[in-house]
Amino acid sequence: MILALLLLVVALCVVLAGWAGWFVARDRAVILNQLWGGAVIEAVVLVQGVVAIVQGAGGDGASDPLLFWGYFATTLVILPVAAAWAFAERSKWSSVVLLVASLTVAFLEWRMWQIWTGA
Repeated sequence: MILALLLLVVALCVVLAGWAGWFVARDRAVILNQLWGGAVIEAVVLVQGVVAIVQGAGGDGASDPLLFWGYFATTLVILPVAAAWAFAERSKWSSVVLLVASLTVAFLEWRMWQIWTGA
């Protein structure tokens, strides 16, 4: 894993969570642009996965590969499920779902870094 990619994903998640939090405070539902923001995060996570595969093949892999890839798979699933839920739920709760999902992905990214480095 590359620390810069991790920090980019975490920063994007925090921005999306802040945006969703603003919508919660204003009692507004998620808008399409926020879902596109989640798609951008998802794309960066996919790039991060490709980098992890390449680094793992080169011998520089996670200290516990099974746990790492489990976290990675969970990270890939959270935002799309939250986006589908937010799209179906057209109230302020859709913004709450997106807020929680964004913060969860940020946490999982940090945990993946710990697993990768053996910390």
